[in-house]
Amino acid sequence: MAGFAPEPLICERFHSRHDPHWLLEFLPSPLCLACAIETLKEDGVSLIRKKHVVSCLRDVLTQHATRVIPLFVQNERICAYFITTLFGILHIVEDSSIQDLLIEVLVQLVVQLKLERYLHYLLDECQKELCKIATTRNSLPVFILLGKLADAIPLFADTLVTEHSNLIEHLATGLMYPSERIKAAVCYLYGKLYSVPSAAEQLSIHFKDKLNSLVLTTLKNAQTMELQLNSMGLLKQLLKYDNFVSIIMSFTGKGADSASPELFEGDSLLPLILKKLLLSRDEILQVASTQCMATILVYSPAKYAPAFIQADIPEFLFECLFCMSESLTWSVYCCLLLLTEEQLFFSKCHTVYGIEPFIKSLKETLHLNNTELQKQGLLLFTEILKKQPEEIKLFTNIATFKDTVSVLMEAVKCPVIEVASEAVKAVTAILRKDHLSFPPIQYGQLENLIETILMRCNDLPLAPFNKRLMDHQGGRCKNTVISQQAQFLQNALESFRNACSLAVQYQKDPLAQKNTFTAPNSENIDTLKRFSEFLLWISDSLCIPLVMKYSERAIRPGIMEVFISALSILFNVMPDMHERLSIKMASSSFIQLILELKAKFCSGQSNAALNQACSSFLHSMCLSLHLSSEKMVDSSKKNQEISELLWKTLPLLNFSALESLRLLSETPDPLYLNETLRNQQYSLLFLFYLAFSHEDRIVPEADLFSAISSFLLSVEDQGDCPPPYIVKAILYLLAICQHKSKALDLACLSAIRKILDVISDLSQVYIHHPLLLKFFLQYPDLMGRYGHSILQLWFSYEDFSLTEYEDAATRGSVDFSDSSNNFNSLICMLKGNPSAILVLLDLVCFGTNEVAQKVLISLKIFLRIAEDIHVCDLLRSQFLQILQQLLVENNSSISQVSQNVPLLLNLLFLVQLRYATEQELDNTSFRLLRLVINLCGKCTPTDSEILQPSLNFLYWSLQQTIPSSQQIVVVLLLSNKSLIELLEKVLHCTWMATSFSEPVFSSCIESLICSAWLLTASLLTQQNIYNIEVHHMISLDVDKVFNAVDYRKKSILFFDKQEKELPQSKENISLFPLAMWHVLSLVARLQNLLVQKDFLLSQTVIGCLEVLLEYLHLKNQSTACHIASHPWNKFLLITLLDGNENSFLNSEILRLISLFMKYQDIRTVSETEISHILEEAAHINVLELSNDTISALRLFLLQM
Repeated sequence: MAGFAPEPLICERFHSRHDPHWLLEFLPSPLCLACAIETLKEDGVSLIRKKHVVSCLRDVLTQHATRVIPLFVQNERICAYFITTLFGILHIVEDSSIQDLLIEVLVQLVVQLKLERYLHYLLDECQKELCKIATTRNSLPVFILLGKLADAIPLFADTLVTEHSNLIEHLATGLMYPSERIKAAVCYLYGKLYSVPSAAEQLSIHFKDKLNSLVLTTLKNAQTMELQLNSMGLLKQLLKYDNFVSIIMSFTGKGADSASPELFEGDSLLPLILKKLLLSRDEILQVASTQCMATILVYSPAKYAPAFIQADIPEFLFECLFCMSESLTWSVYCCLLLLTEEQLFFSKCHTVYGIEPFIKSLKETLHLNNTELQKQGLLLFTEILKKQPEEIKLFTNIATFKDTVSVLMEAVKCPVIEVASEAVKAVTAILRKDHLSFPPIQYGQLENLIETILMRCNDLPLAPFNKRLMDHQGGRCKNTVISQQAQFLQNALESFRNACSLAVQYQKDPLAQKNTFTAPNSENIDTLKRFSEFLLWISDSLCIPLVMKYSERAIRPGIMEVFISALSILFNVMPDMHERLSIKMASSSFIQLILELKAKFCSGQSNAALNQACSSFLHSMCLSLHLSSEKMVDSSKKNQEISELLWKTLPLLNFSALESLRLLSETPDPLYLNETLRNQQYSLLFLFYLAFSHEDRIVPEADLFSAISSFLLSVEDQGDCPPPYIVKAILYLLAICQHKSKALDLACLSAIRKILDVISDLSQVYIHHPLLLKFFLQYPDLMGRYGHSILQLWFSYEDFSLTEYEDAATRGSVDFSDSSNNFNSLICMLKGNPSAILVLLDLVCFGTNEVAQKVLISLKIFLRIAEDIHVCDLLRSQFLQILQQLLVENNSSISQVSQNVPLLLNLLFLVQLRYATEQELDNTSFRLLRLVINLCGKCTPTDSEILQPSLNFLYWSLQQTIPSSQQIVVVLLLSNKSLIELLEKVLHCTWMATSFSEPVFSSCIESLICSAWLLTASLLTQQNIYNIEVHHMISLDVDKVFNAVDYRKKSILFFDKQEKELPQSKENISLFPLAMWHVLSLVARLQNLLVQKDFLLSQTVIGCLEVLLEYLHLKNQSTACHIASHPWNKFLLITLLDGNENSFLNSEILRLISLFMKYQDIRTVSETEISHILEEAAHINVLELSNDTISALRLFLLQM
């Protein structure tokens, strides 16, 4: 066995006197306990021998206590003797190693015996020894023994203090002895005693009277590491008790150090002692020092922090952060965190001095694997940022700020969510104007911070919340993670809110807006405008989607309160974007979201902060939405009224959708003058109006329609008069919800009439929406009273171009099923409400020129596509009255005629076009005809806007009347000298071009000339038919006419003219008034026009050829045959047939072939071509051919 001599440890001289049971024969080397004691008492035994014996006793007690201790228990006297002997030897032997072994044996023996009497016996021995010791120097083994006993026996402190208190006095004496080993042992023992609260309480007086000054003085003067550590240990135990802390901190040390009394005068001694330890550069002492400071500050930072701050300890704490020790860094963080609760810490600029080492320390901690240390550092940084006075700038240079941003971004990206959450809190705190007010402001750095935070939120895996798992350990852990994620999101939103507040604050700072120090000729990206745009972008792309995604799983009032308040501030980040932002949020159902939040979390007095945030947000958004839709210039009074209404009522509107509808249907008690209910109803209607106008269907339309109907009856019953903006909301909501509800009853309509009759100007309650117009059109009573004003307002708000809608109608692209298009919706409503057309025509007479023009444009498009012929009958009589009125008002002077007359004439012409069959000339038609004829007679060729539709109307009247009435029309036209003279002037304009290459007239004059030629030709035809006497002749130069045909229309293909010998003058005479060269020239030009392959032009050209050949056949058959057999006719036919499938069956080809066959020209049309036509006709379905082609085919077959 290790530690024993090979031979038995038995003293032959004494062993024979000893009882055999003291011999431990079970050991490898037998040991007699009695012999061991005798050997230790023997003076002649060497120290080495005694040390060996003590070592053997220690080993026996350690390894064989169960067999040895019973021997001592059986004989109390022997046991006491054994203890007395060992204790006595302890004071005799000066060798420290032997003393340590003896102390260890004594402690083991007392502990193993487990009998208090032996402990008391030993303590009595200690008391006796301390009393008889001549000098304190010899008391060291006793103090060490007591300290070891305190370590080994739990109740030792109470036993010593209560039953052996005399020993305490000797302890205090030990602290006054110069030996630092004794002081260290005493401090250790004191530390053990004061670690027991009950013992500390009994020793409180002793501490106050003696120990306080001794401990501080000892600590102040300690030189050895052992004493410094033991005294710090004692101090830490004393600092556990607030009464001791107060005593210690009040000790100034005056008189304690006569060498430098001024050093401590008026100040606490302990802070200076601890500062000295901080300067020791010993990590253990530095940690102990900061822990003591932290312990003191925990009791009352306001009471004790000034003493440490006045001693400049924060400066040295920041210096300690340059170390790499995690324990020291943690202690410093804790101590500084407590010091931040005292304003003096900031006012003495300690944070400004220490910010750089702190940021470097924080950066280093992020590279460690100590999560708690990282959290503590970020928490400290947050507190510094929050509490730093505005007048003292924390960051004095951009480099430090950039380093700070870099550290925070790294912390936000930390995978441990608790660390990232603390980092986000620090970001929230740093987003303060005074922290950033050094030019140039680092907007780009701030953008990176905000984006990093929100991206970190977006990357969090949001697990579904499950309440059923709460009772299970795994479920609780899972929900803990969810709570952490929710807190992280809330912290992130707070950072975003602070960033928005920062942007708003900088709007008042010109330097912050310009952000100078930009290099010449370079774009400055760090501008307030760019930062504001970033905030709007990040809110739309990340912030709002994040919150919405989280809300789908679990809605937390705290998160929503921060979110809504941030959005409220966002309205002011870019004031010029306020309205657009409000519209976008309203279109995204934010009104519904806010009302649901209030209903769920803000009933009663709960969640006042959320209620306030929601109410403020709604107030701001609603006012912005109202302003965006309000066209009145002077509406400040109305805006103020709306603002006051919302401000008073929004905090009270904490109802669900169903409860809101019930509230809207309630009737206030007439016996009580309580406006709260009515104001709440007004506010609800206004909110519903704004929501529905932005496609946010908060409540079902049918239920809302019913609730508003009840509200109207309540208003009528109470005699209330809602303000115009509420009436506007009511009308809009009724119009929007009408399609899903029954028609209003007479009582509700009566209530609406009474409300509207009070309002002098309907523009105050008008909303430009097709459904509102449809709502009024649906109820004849409302249309009869207010239709004129409503339609007047409708067209005053409309903004459309005549050309645009004419083109749409011509293309047939107007889609009447698309109610979003106001114009299309109007056309649909006119089709279903012909009576409204009369109101529109009334607007032409009594409305403004702008409105009248828009009305006429709308009617023009309507008439082009309308199918109801009765509408045309309705309009014709109205047109007569309107035209008469307009002409009378302007004294029949064309120069003063309203600019709406041309449009009105166009409408008149369109009405005529709607009649597909010939009509009899009734009284209205006759009067209209005379009115238009007289109007044309007063015009000049330059009045093309009036003449163009007028001539078209006259021509169509001539063509569309039955034969019995047609003669009357012809007579009316030919008998009007002014009209005939006008036609002559217009026709003369045909050859007024200065050159043949370019016409001198605009397209409208060209159209007028065409209309004049068309009407003239028709008049000539009808005059020949009815042989009507003509009182005024139109003189035309035939040569000029043919020149006009030759040059006014350029051909695509050019045909060379061949000079041919003119026929004999006899032929010219036979063709009078034409000459042969006229005929040849005309045929050549018509051929050139024909090869352009324009359908309408081709039809007209062939008609001219038919008339020409018929004329020539009557005058001179040989000339007609010559023209029909011209060689170019074959080439012309080949050109027209080239590249067209079934080209023979085109109507113009068939008519042309029929024309050649009529005059028996077999050279132009061969039998092969005729057979081909017949073959094509045999294989085609006749029903698929157009009417023109069928007629042409019939003519061809007749010619065969």
